[in-house]
Amino acid sequence: MATFVLVHGAWTGAFAFRHVRRALQAQGHDVFTPSLTGVGDRAHLASPQVGLRTHIRDVVNLVLYEDLREIVLLGFSYGGFVVSGALEHIGDRVEHLVLLDAFMPEKSGDTVASLITGKNQRSPIAINEQWQLPAKERHFDSAEEGAFVSARRTPQPAATLTEPVYLAQPIEDYAFKRTYIRANVAEDDPVLGALSRCAMRALASPAWTYREIATTHMVASNKPQELAAMLLEIAAK
Repeated sequence: MATFVLVHGAWTGAFAFRHVRRALQAQGHDVFTPSLTGVGDRAHLASPQVGLRTHIRDVVNLVLYEDLREIVLLGFSYGGFVVSGALEHIGDRVEHLVLLDAFMPEKSGDTVASLITGKNQRSPIAINEQWQLPAKERHFDSAEEGAFVSARRTPQPAATLTEPVYLAQPIEDYAFKRTYIRANVAEDDPVLGALSRCAMRALASPAWTYREIATTHMVASNKPQELAAMLLEIAAK
């Protein structure tokens, strides 16, 4: 049986993977879906100090404290940066890295914001600077699912998107397998356009296996059974 660690994206929490988690568990697999500090059901821990490194530590501590090995590690959307940064500490415990419609850093020093804007420069801190970013509207195939998830989406600490990632080595240099899964139904959103560029990098690289799911960005809510089936195929390899 496989061990999955599924890391959610911005403005949400572990609940976003509840359908996928149950589908994988029903097949006898171990599935861990950590909620990152300051968002979702851990929104009460939000502060200006919560950044990318906080979320990397959330994932690293889960893997180390549970002593998980040979894991399928998945990062969705913003979670792609979280799992990429975690590799410095747990790369030897990863069997297969999966980026699900996710931001993928090219080098140390990249930020999610820099991939979106093409600029790495950070502005100086100002008095009363906004340290939380409101959740963006997202498209859901099911109105019921959309209502459930949208009611639980929370503001995102801004530092998570502007703090640079550190890569001990290029992601492609690790011994584990790599798969990029793209949501291929286009949406009119410049942020999601940056994800398309990440997907094209993976498609062009022989180090990555490239897959697609016919839906919009919220894959785990829109196509949970299809995603679970794809993850079972990945684990079987």
